[in-house]
Amino acid sequence: MGELPAYPRPEVLPLDADCRGRLEAARAWLLDHYADDAVSRWAPLENKLDLLATILEEGRVEADETWKLQAMGIGLGDALVQALGLEWATVEDAYGSDPALIRPGLSLVVHPPTMISKRIERGETVDVHVLFARVLDDLERVIADPRTA
Repeated sequence: MGELPAYPRPEVLPLDADCRGRLEAARAWLLDHYADDAVSRWAPLENKLDLLATILEEGRVEADETWKLQAMGIGLGDALVQALGLEWATVEDAYGSDPALIRPGLSLVVHPPTMISKRIERGETVDVHVLFARVLDDLERVIADPRTA
């Protein structure tokens, strides 16, 4: 049996201007769903999850609208930042660079932009609150004992 091809390990870098711009554009799109006082309404963690759930439940985004679905993933990532003290960073690999979450001091790298989009594009129904709880539980276990990763 042949060996698997070796892929270079992704490089984790400080958040660059391109990835920062992608995060800001995603947040702007999400905040546009509020009629007023968007920034303060977005601030509580539960409000982030509720808005993401409402967007899906009301059919405000289609399965082929990848950018919007990934913007929702960024919103989910912001909730994870709030819950776990993770940080946005730029991760570069053979395919390019993307925003991802890291936990300083650990080799943990999480890619929330695609957490919702991949599921929706596969035709799955996504319950944002359940997805968040599962990811949170998994990450809390890894943070508590990095050997479980």
